[in-house]
Amino acid sequence: MHPNSIGKLIGVGLILLVLVIAAAQSTYVVDPGFRGVQVTLGKVSEQFKPEGFGTKQPFVSTIIPIPVRQLTRELPAECYSSDLQQVNVQLRVLYRIPEMSVVRIYKEYSGDPFDSLIAPRVQEALKEVTAMQSAEQIVKQREHIKTKALAAAKEKIGTILDVEDLVLENITLSKELETAIESKMVQEQEAAKARFTQQKAQIEADTAIIKAKGEAEAIRIRGEALRDTPGLIQLQIVEKWDGKAPLVIGGSENTGTNFILPLGTPASAPVRK
Repeated sequence: MHPNSIGKLIGVGLILLVLVIAAAQSTYVVDPGFRGVQVTLGKVSEQFKPEGFGTKQPFVSTIIPIPVRQLTRELPAECYSSDLQQVNVQLRVLYRIPEMSVVRIYKEYSGDPFDSLIAPRVQEALKEVTAMQSAEQIVKQREHIKTKALAAAKEKIGTILDVEDLVLENITLSKELETAIESKMVQEQEAAKARFTQQKAQIEADTAIIKAKGEAEAIRIRGEALRDTPGLIQLQIVEKWDGKAPLVIGGSENTGTNFILPLGTPASAPVRK
């Protein structure tokens, strides 16, 4: 083959290669859950790129993906309680970059605002909240601490980011303080148990007194009824008789007569004794 022909083929191949690379460089894809920031020769576009396929200027433009889905990062915090006890907190921060803040986040925080924006403000908020509570309250009122710290962190960060939640995974105190708090909690439980036992005994005593008074009152009323109506007991005996066993009924005080209802004798035919 002629040397000129070989040179032409190489030239054509190089041109095709350049065209293929240029075509590849002129397209981009933004994955779901991300937004793209276009940088052209060091200049950042003010409008973000939505997810999906798009075109850009080859070789001079770059699309930087910024996540807009929820992110989770661990964060340690060393705090002090109102009684000057050291409290170490291990927490997780759940946050999200709003779509309209994507370009600003890239410009001001290089696309990752956690270390420079979120972490210091969350730690500051948590320290302010724990400084107003004793170490014992911090341990017992974890949900309250989290709620107050979350509200304070949101206020400090503003609308540039959405801090969605704080998860307090672990709260660590000194061994001596943990032992003291545990001992106090045991004493409180024992005191509560003693109060319950005392209240139960008092209720049982009150119930016994009420029952005794009721029985005494019933006996008194029954005695008065028998005294005022002597024939009442005879009537009760007759009403309870089943017609099988002999029944003796005392007569009046004036006659001293007893009535006997023997076995098998109808009640309408008493035998006088």
